[in-house]
Amino acid sequence: MAYSHAEQTGGPERRAHMPSSAERARRLAGSLSWPLAVTALLYLLLLALGTRLLNDADSYWQVALGHWIMAHGAVPHVDTFSFTMAGKPWISSEWLAQALYAEAYDLLGWTGVVVLAAAAIAAAFGLLTRFLLERLAPKPALVLVGAAFVLASSHMLARPHVLAMPVMVVWVAGLVRALDERRLPSFVLLPLMTLWANLHGGFTFGIALLAPVGLEALLRAAPAERLTVALRWGLFGVLALAAACITPYGPQSILVTARVLGLGPALALIGEWQPQDFATVGGFMLCLLAGIGFALHRGITLPPIRLLVLLGLLYMALSHDRNAELLGMLGPLFIAAPLARQFGGREDTKPAAAGGGRRIAPFALVAGLAVATVGAAYAAHYRPRAAITPARAVAAIGAAGKTRILNSYDFGGYLIAAGLKPFIDGRTELYGKDFMLRNNRAVTLEDVSGFLRLLKKYKIDATLLATGVPANGLLAHLSGWKRLYADGVAVVYVRDGAPAAMKGVRP
Repeated sequence: MAYSHAEQTGGPERRAHMPSSAERARRLAGSLSWPLAVTALLYLLLLALGTRLLNDADSYWQVALGHWIMAHGAVPHVDTFSFTMAGKPWISSEWLAQALYAEAYDLLGWTGVVVLAAAAIAAAFGLLTRFLLERLAPKPALVLVGAAFVLASSHMLARPHVLAMPVMVVWVAGLVRALDERRLPSFVLLPLMTLWANLHGGFTFGIALLAPVGLEALLRAAPAERLTVALRWGLFGVLALAAACITPYGPQSILVTARVLGLGPALALIGEWQPQDFATVGGFMLCLLAGIGFALHRGITLPPIRLLVLLGLLYMALSHDRNAELLGMLGPLFIAAPLARQFGGREDTKPAAAGGGRRIAPFALVAGLAVATVGAAYAAHYRPRAAITPARAVAAIGAAGKTRILNSYDFGGYLIAAGLKPFIDGRTELYGKDFMLRNNRAVTLEDVSGFLRLLKKYKIDATLLATGVPANGLLAHLSGWKRLYADGVAVVYVRDGAPAAMKGVRP
């Protein structure tokens, strides 16, 4: 039987009711749960890029310390991992995150660590999306989330700070929401501060934000209400400070941030603490230029206190690369309401009705993510990068029976994980400014006599330095030292008298 073209396409009436591609896109946008979609998409993306989450040497000692905490049922109060600072008072304000990473590692190896970190990061961006969508239409909200992801990408590492990201977003969003609604923050936030204080030392920044937020609340209040507003916000601040002290260390955790910032010039020796590099075009530069251009083109204005907060976040991000995530994830929370007032917010949009479209089924999506996680556990082979994993060099040192090892900064984490005591590792607040600066000048041969004194003072019997470190060249010409092992990652020198068994180690 033959059909006419009109019958084949459903006739004029049917064609008139067929939605266009643009209409279908609008219906899909109206039916999507954007926070859930963002969470799922980023989680899958981070699983695909999982090895990059293990690009930091600290991941090794974070997991090792978590194992120590679980084995001893206690948290450390003195250093027991290095031989240079053994017995010196030291606390870990990140003990809970370290224990979680250790449990994840015991369950799935490095895959478990990646899965845990990826889930926390994705959840944080999903929560950020949810808050922004309360005030902004989907398009500007998603643009801000995308920019936040770009800014935070360099610091997305399997370390305690990413486990605290969702808590940070909820805490700051709760403060800003209370400010926008001219009320006191919910006391439900206080347990979150306790959780944050046990996950990562960045909780001190969350407490510090109470000052500008409370000041704006005070300035926005009617003159007759300002005393009441000040007392209420002051009470909340006191309670937040008390909540932050509910840790195994009490108020000592608050002092860790001061010790880290007190390192001063020594921080510049650590990559993530270096200022932004504008010598080449990168994600931070592009986002910054796009933001400045948009603000100038559209004439964006912000309330004075929020402008100061944004400028403060920008200053922190310019000063230290690691703080770019704070600008990306917290900046949008403070500017969302002003943007909505100036350009129209969520309430001004009229998304098309979903009609016959189907919403993403949360349970089906969660099941799909679970399948992806299981697939990653069996198919992926996540490992920290070779440049921070001097496995063969450490095996050579172990076979030689050497224990007092002068190591490169980035090798300290692996040594701890291997059961050896490092000379230095990523616990910068433990070693202090003077120690770090002296060590750097010594191994770079800025102070040759200092390097020789270091070898003598600490009775060094082996060195484990990254290939290319200047001290390797000096050791090659020092009497009493010989090269034991070398590859593209590390070079090992030992004092003369290595056991015969070492002859089998290939240089």
